[in-house]
Amino acid sequence: MKKDLHPSNYRLVVFKDMSNDYAFLTKSCVDTKETITWEDGNEYPVVKLEISHTSHPFYTGKMKLVDTAGRIDKFRSRYNKK
Repeated sequence: MKKDLHPSNYRLVVFKDMSNDYAFLTKSCVDTKETITWEDGNEYPVVKLEISHTSHPFYTGKMKLVDTAGRIDKFRSRYNKK
């Protein structure tokens, strides 16, 4: 096995989903400057996520409805004048 192939700075990091405030603690070597106090009282680096398995429509089964009819009507009314 090759030496120095894997990063050596693994540490505990909190990943926080900003859409629903879900957070989980895991090991990672991602660089971050922000920290958060975890449930155990210790302070860990935090990585803010836009979406996770608790907010992604594939995992939750809830799809966001997009008003495509409204968009089409708006498009037609805008360019119907010409």
